[in-house]
Amino acid sequence: MSTLTCGVDEAGRGPLAGPVVAAAVILPPGTSLSGLNDSKKLSPRQRERLAAEIRATALAWAVAEASAAEIDAWNILRSTLRAMARAVAALPLTPDEVLVDGNQAPALEVPVRTIIGGDALEPAIMAASILAKTHRDARLVALEARHPGYGFARHKGYGTAAHLAALARLGPCPEHRRSFAPVRAALERMGR
Repeated sequence: MSTLTCGVDEAGRGPLAGPVVAAAVILPPGTSLSGLNDSKKLSPRQRERLAAEIRATALAWAVAEASAAEIDAWNILRSTLRAMARAVAALPLTPDEVLVDGNQAPALEVPVRTIIGGDALEPAIMAASILAKTHRDARLVALEARHPGYGFARHKGYGTAAHLAALARLGPCPEHRRSFAPVRAALERMGR
């Protein structure tokens, strides 16, 4: 019987708005997907193509979030680890081992191994990286429709010059992370 290995990665730790998203993926042993790589090294089109292949090929996959409000309450690291634990818990199969990109692991009831740079080394982590990134990008495009004027569809919540200008002009929306310095500064300037 082969071991069920789950890869876990996140997207969205650095942005000023939106959730942090984690994905968990169990690929069939020996799976080879053409072009699989760290999501940051792929174009949006490549990520979307691979995300569809991953969802079709994986033995199991799940995506979970921690909201901007949770990030403000718990901090970004704890929120990321909670999103990771939620993703693993949402899998329809229980993995024998979980491989997590980075040096911090969520508390799980199965063995966990952290791998620094794992999103460039382990196919299951690469797959999780792609699912987390494509899910988060889609969420930010949807936020653009609910909160127009910030440019979420373009910058995905990152602190670009255009985003900071919109933040100064409009103030934070409910999806902004108030514990992050640029958002906190915008609130202070507005006297909130």
